[in-house]
Amino acid sequence: MAVRLDRLLHGVLDELRIHPVRKRVRALHGDTAVVDSTHAVIVWEPRRVVASYAVPVDDVAASLVPYAGPVPDPPAARPGRPLLLDPRVPFGVHLGAGTPLTLRGDAFELPGAAFRSDDPDLAGHVLLDWDAFTTWLEEDEPVMGHPHDPFDRIDCRRSSRHVVVAHGGHVLADTTRATFLFETPLPTRFYIPREDVRMDLLTPSESTTVCAYKGRASYWSATLGGESLPDIAWSYEQPLLDAEPVKDHLAFFDERLDVTLDGQRLARPVTPWS
Repeated sequence: MAVRLDRLLHGVLDELRIHPVRKRVRALHGDTAVVDSTHAVIVWEPRRVVASYAVPVDDVAASLVPYAGPVPDPPAARPGRPLLLDPRVPFGVHLGAGTPLTLRGDAFELPGAAFRSDDPDLAGHVLLDWDAFTTWLEEDEPVMGHPHDPFDRIDCRRSSRHVVVAHGGHVLADTTRATFLFETPLPTRFYIPREDVRMDLLTPSESTTVCAYKGRASYWSATLGGESLPDIAWSYEQPLLDAEPVKDHLAFFDERLDVTLDGQRLARPVTPWS
């Protein structure tokens, strides 16, 4: 019997998952190189959907001291949905056994920015909080958001299929010129040229997010029929290389809207953004 790879990967979410990488990985705090390693390991902690880097202790230019500060609680599981630690859940939430640590250097201190797992396969390594550092480099290329997942990718494909996005009878977008963005673990996103979006119904938001593969996103909100829809759409003004085909296009959270593709209403996907 054939094995579906997505089910295989999702079937081990409760486990600590690791994968060695061959890249040189560096992390800077300001202008100080705190981490410089050619023996990094990508680590998905239990229930984490994006990875962190773990590096040998010898590759960290700082003292590692026990962290005694507050530890955030994991999010509550939602009825009928598995507990997932998505990128909004802080690094300090760990469902596996281990010890939180502080990185201390001559001119800096990063409280709780490291975690020593009790798993023997990570002996001599520490996991690192991506957000505790100013800059991350893979070889000499800056990277943002989180480590690039070797089992994840995006593909952008132009399509003439008819896409309509609506809410409560109000059409937000109607196009046959969308670019479909396929990202391995996520639902297909429909990026729509602004000319085919009712921009008069949208208000720019101050929210931003960072995607390791697409770049920094800006958001729009809407109020339709008296209902507020905060941060319901987003775009990439200066996308990274793989996402250049969706520059200045808008995508919508299908999880909270009605999307019709070639006349067929699509089921709303269930994701952390539902």
